Amino acid sequence: MTATPLPSYLVQRYKGWKATKFVENKSWFKHLADMGQHPRAMVISCCDSRVNASAIFGSDSGEFFIHRNVAALVPPYQPNGNHAGTSAAIEYAVMALKVAHIIVLGHSNCGGVKGCHDMCSGASPELKKSASFIGHWLDILRPGYDRVTDIQPIDAQLEALERQAVIVAIENLMSFPFVSAAVANETLSIHGLWNDIGDGLLLQYDPTNEQFDPLD
Repeated sequence: MTATPLPSYLVQRYKGWKATKFVENKSWFKHLADMGQHPRAMVISCCDSRVNASAIFGSDSGEFFIHRNVAALVPPYQPNGNHAGTSAAIEYAVMALKVAHIIVLGHSNCGGVKGCHDMCSGASPELKKSASFIGHWLDILRPGYDRVTDIQPIDAQLEALERQAVIVAIENLMSFPFVSAAVANETLSIHGLWNDIGDGLLLQYDPTNEQFDPLD
């Protein structure tokens, strides 16, 4: 058995939450337990510990169905392929939970996007090895990398690639038949966002001009 007890600081935080927020909202948690979840939106965001969709939008428990992965990527529709975890989460959100929105949330200074850039540019050959889980995953973003190679300087290229990660995710979402059908039926809408962590800025992708604009 390799599992060990939680660190004491997490135990204390849990006790504080249980004694305050849980007690203050006990009826709501009972409702969630008895009635199940009925989230209005799915959020696909990065694993990065600095990005917290619930904090950004002030959401309550039960409001968001959140799936986090490296760089907030979405693989293309491949029923017999790899990356089933993200695809399964999307299928469940759309087909079972009937969410009305899917929000793809990218962010600044993304280590996963930087890894894709390093791999595609040849700076990190270890990511190209067959044993690299990260490399296989980040290869989803290669089409985005190919679109930004002419942008200079490198800092601007990296930021452009971070935004391409959102665009590629949206493109791949639309390759899922049940997603494209729900969008066509106007029961589902897809939103692309990019968060500047340091400035607290949130930009929204506008497909009509293919740009990211600040939220008004």
